[in-house]
Amino acid sequence: MMNNIDNLKKCLPTPCYVIDEAALISNLEILKGVRERTGAKILLAQKAYSCYSTYPLIAQYLDGTACSGLFEAKLGFEEMGKENHVFSAAYRENEIDEIISYCGHIIFNSFNQLDKYREKVLKAGKKIGLRINPEFSTQEGHEIYDPCSPASRLGITRRNFRDDDLDGVTGLHMHTLCEQNSDDLEATLDAMIEKFGDILEKMEWINLGGGHHITRPDYDIPRLEKCIKMLQDRFGLEVFLEPGEAIALNAGYLVTEVLDLTENDMPIAILDTSAACHMPDVLEMPYRPPLRHAGEKDEKPYSYRLGSQTCLAGDSIGIYSFDKPLSIGDRLVFGDMAIYSMVKNNTFNGMPLPAIVLLKSDGNTETLKEFGYSDFKARL
Repeated sequence: MMNNIDNLKKCLPTPCYVIDEAALISNLEILKGVRERTGAKILLAQKAYSCYSTYPLIAQYLDGTACSGLFEAKLGFEEMGKENHVFSAAYRENEIDEIISYCGHIIFNSFNQLDKYREKVLKAGKKIGLRINPEFSTQEGHEIYDPCSPASRLGITRRNFRDDDLDGVTGLHMHTLCEQNSDDLEATLDAMIEKFGDILEKMEWINLGGGHHITRPDYDIPRLEKCIKMLQDRFGLEVFLEPGEAIALNAGYLVTEVLDLTENDMPIAILDTSAACHMPDVLEMPYRPPLRHAGEKDEKPYSYRLGSQTCLAGDSIGIYSFDKPLSIGDRLVFGDMAIYSMVKNNTFNGMPLPAIVLLKSDGNTETLKEFGYSDFKARL
């Protein structure tokens, strides 16, 4: 797969995202195995990956989509057409009817929202869930991604849970993980059951959210399956998972070109891509994307700070080292660029959005989308 990228990178437009179909299928096969062995249902969390051109492929392996609002709900309904679950911290009154029409499971973040929209959902024959907060953090140093951090707005804590206001509620939703292994899930389930076990006994289903890095090489899949089986056997629950990253983990690249080389305390390469615009997690997480044929700073003989065309001083992807000096016109290939890239990118400074290319399993490529000035202007 990566050899194909090396061979093709000179022929691709830059910048461009490349979705590796073979890598995507490899991830989907792993997830399919979990489904088949446990009976759990797995949904694509569109917030991480929404390239709907690949939805027909994903639909062959997974049960449907999970969404965070109207637009994702409509996309999943139109392009996947299978199960569709929605959670939002709060729903807009002028959107709720359309959302209900697209989704089979409507999950609320508060009893206020439940009481406001319960009748509409039940009248439409759809299922109602509540998001809970077990107040059990398993993340370190990433509060921005921790729904169990202090004063979190996500999920209902036990002390705020209304045991007497559950008419029509058939399930619970819990999402607390981010890029984590199943030992963290197991520990979280223990805490959740301690707080909400009596409520689970009244429910029909549970959605364990995302953040499960199931397709990572070191992920403990037997422990995950043990957790699923426990919920099924102990509480008789139908179990849903909605990973996003695991579906397209390491299944995409970003190809970029060196536009210029400068010097200020160290060599600097200016690329036609941007951390701020095209890979926001690099600055937000922060996150260091893998780079083909490159190493850490000073690991190889020639180190460069890789930066962007934009005016943002901190728009730097990081310092990488190479076996030989870079030249203007060189093509670089960043890995793990299918997730949280296309869904979060932007046109700050008028930066063009990267094209989207599908690298098919047979080695051929298909350009799915190219962007231009009209896309920039239409947003404004």
